[in-house]
This record gives sequence, C-alpha cells and structure tokens, in this order.
Amino acid sequence: MKPFSHHKLLLLPLLALLLMLGVLLRGQEAPPAPPAPAEVERPAAPPAPADAPVAPSTETATAATSENKEEEMRDLTDGDTTPTDSTEKVEETDQPAASEDKLDHSRHHRRSNERVSFGSNSTLAEGEVAQAVISIFGSSTSAGEVRGEVVSILGGSRVEGGTVGGEVVSILGNTYINGEVRGEVVTVMGNVEFGPKAVVHGEVVHIGGQLKRDEAAVIKGNIQNIAVAGRNFDFTALTTWFHECLLWGRPLAFHRDLWIFWCVALSLLGFYALIALIAPTGVNKCVETLEQRPGSSLLAALLTLLLTPVAYILLSLTLAIVVGFLLIPVLSLGLFCASLFGKIVMLAWLGRRFTKLLGDGPLAHPVFGVLIGGLVVLGLYTVPFAGFILYKMLGILGLGVVIYTIILQIKANRPPKPVKPVATTVAPTASAFTVPVGAVAGGSVSEPAGVTPSPAEAIPPPAQPDMTAMLPVISAVTLPRAGFWIRVAASLLDCILLGIVTAMSSSLFHGWLTPGGSLPFWFAVYCVVMWATKGTTIGGIICGLKVVRVDDRPLDWSVAVVRALGGFLSLAVAGLGFIWVAFDDEKQSWHDKIAGTTIVKVPKGTALL
Repeated sequence: MKPFSHHKLLLLPLLALLLMLGVLLRGQEAPPAPPAPAEVERPAAPPAPADAPVAPSTETATAATSENKEEEMRDLTDGDTTPTDSTEKVEETDQPAASEDKLDHSRHHRRSNERVSFGSNSTLAEGEVAQAVISIFGSSTSAGEVRGEVVSILGGSRVEGGTVGGEVVSILGNTYINGEVRGEVVTVMGNVEFGPKAVVHGEVVHIGGQLKRDEAAVIKGNIQNIAVAGRNFDFTALTTWFHECLLWGRPLAFHRDLWIFWCVALSLLGFYALIALIAPTGVNKCVETLEQRPGSSLLAALLTLLLTPVAYILLSLTLAIVVGFLLIPVLSLGLFCASLFGKIVMLAWLGRRFTKLLGDGPLAHPVFGVLIGGLVVLGLYTVPFAGFILYKMLGILGLGVVIYTIILQIKANRPPKPVKPVATTVAPTASAFTVPVGAVAGGSVSEPAGVTPSPAEAIPPPAQPDMTAMLPVISAVTLPRAGFWIRVAASLLDCILLGIVTAMSSSLFHGWLTPGGSLPFWFAVYCVVMWATKGTTIGGIICGLKVVRVDDRPLDWSVAVVRALGGFLSLAVAGLGFIWVAFDDEKQSWHDKIAGTTIVKVPKGTALL
C-alpha cells in the first residue's frame, strides 16, 4: 500500500473545491436529446428476370446463407455499412452520430446520479447508486453504492452501509464509517469512528481529532494520526458551532454541544463586570457621552472605522520604517483595549435603560448595568442572521464612544484660548441743550462782553444715528460658526435643487444638456458661482449660512475656485474632509482650511441675496 504523504493534506480543501466546481459546471451543460431512430425504407425487391437460373440445392443454399451471415458480422465489426440484398442497413454517416448520442446520454445519466449540495446535506439512501456525494457547508450521508468520493466541507461524512469506490473526506467535521471504503479516509479537525461493518482498503488519516474503532472493523491500510499541539482534541463542539451558529449568522445557539461556548461567554461577562467595578468613573463618563451626544458618537465610530486601516498603512509606509513597525503593535494594543472597554460601555448603557427605572440606589452602579445588559445581549446573540450584526455594531460603536470621550477630555484639559478684542466704534452723543458757561444759581446768565449767543449755539439739534453702524457685521469673529449637521442639510437642499434642474433639462432638451456622469463637476461650478457672487448657495440661504474668509477679507473668484477644488480632496478620502467639521475646534473642513474660509450662521432676517 502506498503511504500517505503529509503534504497532500494542504491540497485537500483545494481539491474538494475544484471537484465541486467541476461538478457544478458539468451539471449546467444541457444534455442533448437522444435522436429518434430514422425510418429506413425497405428497398423494393428487384423483379426476377425471365431467364433466371434454377434455384440451387438445399445444401448449397444453406452454405450460402452461413457465408452471408459471417460476411454481415464482419461488416458490422469493421464498420462497413454497405447495404446488401439480404440485410437492410442504415447509411454509414448515421452510425457515428448514433454512437455519440448514446455516449452523451450515458454521461448525462452518470452526471444526474451525482448528489451535490451547497449549504445543505446530501443523502444517498440504501439501494441507490451515485457517482459522488458532495456537500459544502453541510454533511454527506451514504447508505447505498457510491462509485466515486464522499466529500464534506465544514460538515461530517457518514457511510452507513453500502460501498464507496473512492475516498471519504471530511474537513471540519466528524467521519463515521460502517461500510466498505475502497479508497482512503481523511478527516481534518474532526473525530473518526469505525463501526463493526467497516472495511477500509486504503489509509486512514485524521488530523487533530480522536479515533474510535470497533473490534470487528477491518482497516487494511495504515493509520496516521497527526496531533495538534501534541494532543488529540474532541472537535464536536467546534463542528456543531459551525453548523448551528456560523451558518445561521449568530455567535451563540441553544444546543447541548455548545455548553463550552456559553461558559466562555459568561466568563467574559464576569470579566466585564469586574472592570466596571474597578473603573466606574470612566464607564459613567463614556455612557454620558453616548447619551448626551449620540450623533457625534456615531460619527466618531464611523471615523475610527475608516481611519484605522489608513493609520496602519501610514505606519507601514513611513520613512522611519523601524519606528513605524514599532508603533504598529502599540496601536493594535491600544485599539484592542479601547474596543474591550467600549464593549463594557455599551453593556452598561443598555443595562442603564433598566436600572434607572429603580432610582439612584445601589443598583445604579455600572456593574449592575453591565450584568443586566450582558444577559440581554447574550439572548439577542442567538437570533439568526442578527446576532453577528449586533456583535459587530456594539464593538464599533463602543470603540467610537471611548475614543470620542478621550478627545473631549483632552479638549477640556486644554487652557482656554485668549479672546480677540473686538474693535467697537462709539458714536458721539450730544445733549439736548447746552447750558452757557456763565450760568448762575439765580437763573440769570451772564454773557461775556461783546459776545451775542445765537439760538443754534444755545440749543443744538439732536445728532442723527448712523444707520450703517446698526447693520449686523457678517464676520468670522462676531458670528457663530456653523456645525456639521446644518451644513449637511444645506448641501442636501443644493443636491435636490440641482437634481430637479437636471431632470428638467433632460426632459426639455431630450438629454442634450444632461450632466450625467459629470454631476460633481456641475455641482462644483454651481457652488463657485454662488460663492463668488453671493457668498452662499440656495441651501445656505434657506439654512441661514454664509461663506466668509477667516481674515474678513471679501470672498473673490480665486478663493471660491480653491475651495471647490479642495472639496474634491475632502470627498476623495471617503468624505473625511467633510466629517472633520464635527471634531474641529474652528468648525472648518479640509477645503475650508485650504482656502482659508469658514461658514457662519447669520442672524434671522439678514438678507443674503
């Protein structure tokens, strides 16, 4: 018997997938319909001539008949289809077509006997015959005759009687043999069991699993056991988790073989409660951040998710390669700790929905919130196709909340910036009347000698107020700056307006002036024209926004063009340049910083046109 080479184990999953792909491709070919047998007209017998010879004797006729039969058999063997007087034959060109049709029909019959399934189990009942039994993300069971292989990927293989002409392969699944297998039995990360009727002519290879063999089982080949980490583990729980949890899109399920996974989940919940007991202040601050600023917390989570791979790429491509690779483990450890603490924060936030109903007593401690929220989440983890989504959402949102809370604490610990003095002009005031200098207490006024006061000098008219000084000054210093969400609202209004104009132009000019794929270009042109002429857009007018320069100089065409080009840069990096407004102290996006501009909110009633 040829020994089994260990390097073949690396090819088993690939060979199984290639076999599955080949079977699927062959199954897609439409089998040709068998042609109907052609009707061959019998040739009319030639008339006997008048001077026909006398019929031969009986012995001569018998010899001639036997010679004709031998000649016909020789013609059929050689493929000669020349018609004779004694036998009617079809034409020579019809025989190859008929043989090809029979061959295709036999191939189709053989293909139709293959049992192949994806995401479900394949079963061959007793008394049935199949060319192969293959399952991907499922188990294969055979009780009949299999001329080829029995293969299961992420599933178990069972031979419950009958014969298997090829190999029996199980990847991440158990194998049970209680029949005849003429090939090899290979099991990767699973257990192998041989019943009393098991007869294996080839080798038995099992990797990492346990082997059980009945005394009556016959194994003619070698048994090769490849242990994992020096031990043979029972992978029943792992294979059950693949079938009951992974294929159903959930981390946990109620199954008797999954008790070890429930133990791990409860142990992690106890660890989370211990961290909440040690650091309740940090947990409470993060929970308050999520409750008071849910939108900003969600933006922080999305920004963290997008910037994490960018940070790894920059650290890998940095000029100081050694320093970059040293910082990668530090970054990974920091993200892991932040994600772990974020999961605790999300459990505490969820449990706080229940504990706050009981007042501010001892149950308000975050450790009880973590325990209650953890039990609720463990129950939700068992929901099919929603458990994994909930698991990932809690991790991503928790990481964002922790990072955003750290940013807020850093900003709170910074010294306050000095306030710029605002220059104000005080209009000169005049009294309603002027008292002469020489007034006396008795009410009489003594005038200087030789000076006669005029009525205008004695009682001057009231000063007229300067109307230009009463108008609001639109400046980056005096007016509040616009935040992220109001900018998004103004941009959406502009997009809706441009979409309406695009649809109208398309219907009016039959598609001649439709922007089509150049819609971002036309949007940029629209913004440049509106910024340079009015300092805002239609959406900005509705929301009360205006684009100004940080140095209070007028906004001209060059600045508008630079700001529009910078907008493409902000959009190119997954829109991070626009999201930057939510975290920037100056409320500036990337294109605002490039052009030296910002957006302010003008008072109500201010004309922007």
